[in-house]
Amino acid sequence: MSPRIDLALKSGLTLTQPLKVLGPTTATDLSALPHEAEVVQPFKPFHDHFADLGFSVSPEAQGSCQDAIVILPRAKALARSMVQQACTLASGLVVVDGAKTDGVDSLLKDIRKRVGIEGPISKAHGKIFWFQSDAKVFADWAAPEYQTADGYQTAPGVFSADGVDPASALLLAALPDKLGARVADLGAGWGYLSAGLLQAPGLKSLHLVEADHAALTCARANVADPRAQFHWADAVSWHAPEPIDTIIMNPPFHTSRSAEPALGQGFISSAARNLTRNGSLWMVANRHLPYETTLTDAFTHVEEVTGDNRFKVFHASRPRR
Repeated sequence: MSPRIDLALKSGLTLTQPLKVLGPTTATDLSALPHEAEVVQPFKPFHDHFADLGFSVSPEAQGSCQDAIVILPRAKALARSMVQQACTLASGLVVVDGAKTDGVDSLLKDIRKRVGIEGPISKAHGKIFWFQSDAKVFADWAAPEYQTADGYQTAPGVFSADGVDPASALLLAALPDKLGARVADLGAGWGYLSAGLLQAPGLKSLHLVEADHAALTCARANVADPRAQFHWADAVSWHAPEPIDTIIMNPPFHTSRSAEPALGQGFISSAARNLTRNGSLWMVANRHLPYETTLTDAFTHVEEVTGDNRFKVFHASRPRR
């Protein structure tokens, strides 16, 4: 069990079914909770992790519950909207569990101004506290029904929610006019890169692969074209339904605060696996990330086509089998 949740239960917290747990990650141990508890997790790798453990899992909360646990994310707007959502779903207690680095102290201070708090309990560089659900009190924390940035639909907590990512803009500007008939965007996010490809000559199918269910929902609105196919999937393990001529990507490089180059390396390996024999990869990455070796191991031809002091754009072709 999460050390803070476990301590809270031993200190008098009582949870009642039906119970929902919003936003747990693979670092959240829910082994002491009954598998009847519903886990709400829109990130596909985390979703599949809890499904494999036997929990009922959904990308979006469905139906009401008695109590709800919120595992805080890093994004402040998303954290607030999750608290509001938990209050809407639960008729009993709302439990908030978070690390100091995820802003739990600030959120506790804000919530304490509105409702009575039980706890808080400090452990493992974080805090846990709980309160009686009250949807009206937190109505102003609800996620906007429609959020836009630079003319595109986005959502709280998705990557680059407040505007176009400069690395993606650099990559899009570097792409050639012709990319082939079958194109895939790995880690498509809310669809900026894919939206920019719709005028490409000869484009017949465009596969958007994204692990964040909320971001993919935005992409469906931003890439309204019958040639687009949307895949809620982990790009690292995704298998294309057809041979792909060109893959574009601005891969993520962290799931926590620390850089994890292995994520981008996994994207590169996935691209090489899904491309045709003469296929091409176009990708952008932060200047400091060490992708060159992985690219040359996976492709016959690799070149840095453009970049600046922050980012580098690669073109790789002819994947090695």
